[in-house]
Amino acid sequence: MKNRFPIDKFKTLTTPFYYYDTNALNDTLQALTSEAGKYDYHIHYAVKANANPRILTLIQQWGVGVDCVSGGEIQAAIDAGFSAGKIVFAGVGKADWEINLGLDYGIFCYNAESIPELEVINELAKSKGKQVQVALRINPEVDAHTHHHITTGTKEDKFGINRGQLGKVLDKLKTLDALRLMGIHFHIGSQISDLLPFRQLCRRTVEIQELFAKRGLKIEHINFGGGLGIDYEHPDKNPIPDFKTYFELFHTYFPSNPDQQIHFEPGRAIVGQCGSLISKVLYVKEGSYKKFVVLDAGFTDLIRPAFYGAYHQIENLTSDAAEETYDVVGPICESSDCFAKAIRLKETKRGDLIALRSAGAYGEIMTSQYNCRKLPDAYFSDLL
Repeated sequence: MKNRFPIDKFKTLTTPFYYYDTNALNDTLQALTSEAGKYDYHIHYAVKANANPRILTLIQQWGVGVDCVSGGEIQAAIDAGFSAGKIVFAGVGKADWEINLGLDYGIFCYNAESIPELEVINELAKSKGKQVQVALRINPEVDAHTHHHITTGTKEDKFGINRGQLGKVLDKLKTLDALRLMGIHFHIGSQISDLLPFRQLCRRTVEIQELFAKRGLKIEHINFGGGLGIDYEHPDKNPIPDFKTYFELFHTYFPSNPDQQIHFEPGRAIVGQCGSLISKVLYVKEGSYKKFVVLDAGFTDLIRPAFYGAYHQIENLTSDAAEETYDVVGPICESSDCFAKAIRLKETKRGDLIALRSAGAYGEIMTSQYNCRKLPDAYFSDLL
């Protein structure tokens, strides 16, 4: 991958910045749509992973829909050219203005998570003389066995309707005449590398579908959410997730009815590997028993290591010397501003360019201006 970086051009740019390999993005989308297409599965890109306007425009060109969790994401998707008819709107706390925005655009459906939310959507829809489609986001009580901050499908999580509450919710829905129940929605977590939880989700979905059938309710759309992980440790060896095995699993363990439509909401799996954070070394600081590489990028530019303890492969792009051991840190006035400890890097000096790999998802979108820092720019391989 190192020779795929236009290092000479990087040297002319102000760091830190995000660099996106559009070939990698398109290769991933090609693999994704090809494998999903074998089963006529519907894809909705999860905007929360990366909402860079050009990233959205490039993804839109593949004909997929979007999964939004805020009014701002709905607007960003519309601005990028996505069809409102392919927008699903999830989130445990939808504000009135966000619901109204979706009503005004005529989005595909709301993934609703509680009776109070259903009541508000119904009230706002009635005030506009509209009937809208809703899917119930159900908490399937499946542990994704991932980081606790990105697990969303257990009883302890704030997301979704617990199975024991379904009867009460369905009874309430009968009284909400501006809403049309069209399906069910799940999302059990993120960065899932062991596919066993998805098998468990399939089994749980069969059970839940039987509960609906006993009430004489037909489920037209089933949305399994996202969560498929990427290989942060070997981005060059495994640049594209194993979409083939992923979709085969759902086809095998959830044999849908001919009149059902199946939806997925990948985010990280689409954009994770196409992006890198490029930074410059400010100092190499000698400690009492270790060396620190101090970058001009900090957790304001990539918060995942500080927030989740997440791993990103770190490479020195401009050194060919022997490796040494360093802690790689940023300039933020917080002890948690550390990207990695005791890692091996080519011998590093002031001015070297450093790449933090697999930063296309939850990187640029989560940047901040803490310490009054400037937000990083973004550059694309096909425009440099």
